[in-house]
Amino acid sequence: MTSNAFSITPKRSKSQALFAVPVLKRIQKESREEYTEMQQAFDLMGWSELPDELKIEIHNDVRFMVEELKGRFSSCDPFVKRRRESIHYWVSCFQDGICSLEAAIKALKVKTL
Repeated sequence: MTSNAFSITPKRSKSQALFAVPVLKRIQKESREEYTEMQQAFDLMGWSELPDELKIEIHNDVRFMVEELKGRFSSCDPFVKRRRESIHYWVSCFQDGICSLEAAIKALKVKTL
């Protein structure tokens, strides 16, 4: 008696395999472009020398600052303003040696609901 387990697995045609290649290349290209854009943003803000751990923690905030500067949206929300002020404060404290990296990351970590 033979097992039917092998027969239920669909066989991939060559065209299906080739379809994934352009999609993966596009994702890779977009990732490279986003990384370059983020590095430029960190450079312009004077934050290029920040440790990667801190950059990762504020990555989304900086990305949305860039999007706002490009005119894609405008945020006048007081909570966004306070978050940005907090980021500037803690990054400045870290750069000035007032607080440790761990303290800055802990203060800037977004608490989940």
